[in-house]
Amino acid sequence: MPSQELFNILVMGVGGLGGWVLKAVWEAIRDLKSDVKELGHEVRVGYVRRDDFLDAIDRIETMVSRIFDKLDDKADKR
Repeated sequence: MPSQELFNILVMGVGGLGGWVLKAVWEAIRDLKSDVKELGHEVRVGYVRRDDFLDAIDRIETMVSRIFDKLDDKADKR
């Protein structure tokens, strides 16, 4: 077998292996993009925005403060 044919077979094998690796990487990137898109949707739907959370905490603090004021008034009447 002449050296040119051996070289061509070697190049063909390396090229095939390289193509397979590139295909696998391409599919992995496509899957990651899909996962990131799903995660972004999940974050928007499943979690509370910071502003909404702070508003809720302010309302809770106000209610607790009113309860403590009422309890203090009741303790003073004893």
